[in-house]
Amino acid sequence: MSTTAGAFIAGGIAAVGAVTATHPFETVKIRMQLQGELQTKGHQPHHYRGPFHGVSVIVRNEGLRGIYRGIGCAYVYQVLLNGCRLGFYEPMRNGLATLLLRDGSKQNLGINMFCGASSGIIGAAAGSPFFLVKTRLQSFSPFLPVGTQHNYRNAIDGLSQIYRAEGFRGLYRGVGAAMIRTGFGSSVQLPTYFFAKRRLVRHFGMEEGAPLHLASSTVSGFVVCCFMHPPDTIMSRLYNQNGNLYKGVFDCLGKTIRTEGLFAIYKGFLPHLARILPHTILTLSLAEQTNKLIRKVEQRILPASMLGKA
Repeated sequence: MSTTAGAFIAGGIAAVGAVTATHPFETVKIRMQLQGELQTKGHQPHHYRGPFHGVSVIVRNEGLRGIYRGIGCAYVYQVLLNGCRLGFYEPMRNGLATLLLRDGSKQNLGINMFCGASSGIIGAAAGSPFFLVKTRLQSFSPFLPVGTQHNYRNAIDGLSQIYRAEGFRGLYRGVGAAMIRTGFGSSVQLPTYFFAKRRLVRHFGMEEGAPLHLASSTVSGFVVCCFMHPPDTIMSRLYNQNGNLYKGVFDCLGKTIRTEGLFAIYKGFLPHLARILPHTILTLSLAEQTNKLIRKVEQRILPASMLGKA
């Protein structure tokens, strides 16, 4: 395997490639999560009715620029999140397995889920300010506004406005929800991917290569979406709020369910699935390829002693 730094770089490159393709569905998902916020049933607008309808509405009214709002922040966030998640997962898993099971190569579901969640939480905390601005940029629409509107010129303007108005603490508004959301997703993403991969090899005779990576990533993406969507909805609302509409994660969850019903926390599930399936497939499949590339580079420039420790 690559060194930790190499795996971080490989994970970041893979995530940037994936987010370029899936960002439009992320924009639709956020707007669907925010439309009808704290409005009772029957009084909620339905500007965006699904992933493809949402994309067509935004492109028709705002052009490609509208559907790709916040893409710069998304790149930075994905590099930090997936760099940490894919870069730290294996070293943490290997270390814990060595410590607890006396064999770093042994697989244990509990250890895998803990390391997946931990590496994801580290990444979510590191990238939270960028996800905050990304959410606000994506929710803004001069034509069909939903939720609180924040008119930032770009990512730098958004970060500076938040810092001037709320200080450093404002940049980390909603970080608790982000860590819960990413912990949920990360705890199942990599363990499910490697579990599916092992089962497909063992029971279906699949060999290492693109079809195996594609099938394993599809299974992983669906499971991640089911686990992660409710805290994702809460995170979007906490990030986008102005002032103190919600006091925290549980206050937001309670107000949302009481006002809009239980299924409100699954608003935007289909565009989330439409985003996360190809995103997971591309991220994990590209990560396999970029890891191979990084390993070749490391073999050329790093001494054998360092590679032996990796």
